[in-house]
Amino acid sequence: MKSTKERTVIYQALVRLFGNKQELNKPNGSLKENGTGKFKDFNKCALDTLRKLGYTHIWYTGIIEHMVSTDYSAYGIPVDDPSVIKGLAGSPYAIKDYYDVNPDLAVNVKNRMKEFEDLVLRTHTAGLKVIIDFVPNHVGRAYRSDNKPDGIVDLGADDDPSKAFEANNNFYYLVGRAFRTPKQGYATKDPKNHTFNNGFEEIPPKATGNDVFDASPSIDDWYDTIKLNYGVDFQNGGKTYFDPIPDTWKKMRDVLLFWVGKGVDGFRCDMAGMVPLEFWRW
Repeated sequence: MKSTKERTVIYQALVRLFGNKQELNKPNGSLKENGTGKFKDFNKCALDTLRKLGYTHIWYTGIIEHMVSTDYSAYGIPVDDPSVIKGLAGSPYAIKDYYDVNPDLAVNVKNRMKEFEDLVLRTHTAGLKVIIDFVPNHVGRAYRSDNKPDGIVDLGADDDPSKAFEANNNFYYLVGRAFRTPKQGYATKDPKNHTFNNGFEEIPPKATGNDVFDASPSIDDWYDTIKLNYGVDFQNGGKTYFDPIPDTWKKMRDVLLFWVGKGVDGFRCDMAGMVPLEFWRW
C-alpha cells in the first residue's frame, strides 16, 4: 500500500546562474558583461512548475552575502580586496556578512533584503519550502557585518588577538606573523603565478577555513576564508573547551534564528563535519 506521506524532493539552484540570460561568457568578465541571475527570476511560473514536477523544497545556494569583486560602496557595503576573492563573482562560501544577502542578486541593491523576503513568500505560496546554505566552519577573510541586528556583536570584535587560542575568541591567530595571500591568476596552475601580494593587510593573520595554521597559505588552500573557533585548540592536540559555552556557539545560534525569522524552513550546513559534534547536539 502506498504511503500518503509526501516524499521530500529538493531542487538546488545557484541563484546567480538561474535565470541569467546573458550569453557572452567572457573569461574574467564583469557582472555587467556576463550578467547574473536575480531573486526575481524565481517567479510564479518557475516556482509553480517546480512544484508540479514534484519538488517539495528549493535549496537556494549563494544567498548570504559573500565577498565579490563588484563595488557596492555607494550602498554602504565595503569593497573587497581582489587578492582574497576567488573569481570575480566570489565563492558563495566566503561569507562577508551573516546578516545580509548577496547584493549581486538584487534588482535594487538598497532593497535587497526585501527582495529576498519576497522570494521566500513566493516560494511558500507555490507550496515549496525554503532551504539556504549555513556556513558554520569559516567566513570570508574580509568578514564584517554592516547589517547585523541591534544587540549583535560582530565576529572577532571582542577577540584577544594577542593569543593564538582563547576559548572565547571567534578566530585563531598567528601571532607575530605577517599575512601573505596568493595572487589571482591561479587557474593556469603555473608556479610563476604563485607569487604573493602584500596589498591585503591582516595583522595578526588568522588560520584558514581548511585548518591551515600558516600565514602564507597556498593557492590550493581556502586562503579567502578564516576558520571559526568553537573552543577546539587544534595546535595543542585538539583539546576542547566547551564549558562554559564558547562565544562562537552563541553567535552561530543567533545567525540561524535570524534566518528562521525571515521564513527560512531549513539549512544545508556546509562542512558540518569540521564543526564539533557537541555544537550540533547543543
